[in-house]
Amino acid sequence: MTPLLLGHRGTPRQYPENTLAGFQAALDAGLDGVELDVRRLMDGTLVVHHDVVLADGRALPSLCVADLPPLVPTLNAALAWAADTGAWVNIELKFEGLRPDDRVAGTLQAVTAYGLTRRVILSSFMPTLLRAARDLAPQVERGLLTHRAYPVPLLRAAMRWTGSAALHPTFEVVDEALLALARAHGWRLNAWTVNDPAEVARLKALGVDGLIGDEPAVLLGARLTRP
Repeated sequence: MTPLLLGHRGTPRQYPENTLAGFQAALDAGLDGVELDVRRLMDGTLVVHHDVVLADGRALPSLCVADLPPLVPTLNAALAWAADTGAWVNIELKFEGLRPDDRVAGTLQAVTAYGLTRRVILSSFMPTLLRAARDLAPQVERGLLTHRAYPVPLLRAAMRWTGSAALHPTFEVVDEALLALARAHGWRLNAWTVNDPAEVARLKALGVDGLIGDEPAVLLGARLTRP
């Protein structure tokens, strides 16, 4: 089985990250889609940007859509692109606080409006956001992001509480034991950020379901037939 291959914030080593040009380059290179980040502006507009501040230091929560630089797309623009191209999209919900706000509902409404409920994975490091997403639109797949190894009981509890169908760990913690745990519970496992050809080969051999990385050529190694 070939894993789902997603460009991490597009193709950040060729184009500015989280831009429509970078997203299209990921598809043109042969990937299945992209991973992108969503934040909320002061006026409620959802935009695709990783950090809470722009390069010039302005904080996104203090801006309106008219204040955005040209390269920063709205979530609607990114989803319109995905609907037109057939791309898969992993939407990571960024956050500034523990409590969910209307970015969860707004994201899910946009996903539904563009007919992408079957081609989107909604992910976050914040379980409360995924729980809110579960309650609002259970049909949209959720993925729990983790940046280190967690005790199995805690991981099970978080996956159950958020209703997540997928686990999104950093690639360094993915091993046979984690894959066995995922398979035992019916979780898909999508690893990030994979930029080493040897890691692509290792993770494919383990049987991960998805790979997220910065370099399309490296990810595409997962499609090579090996003796």
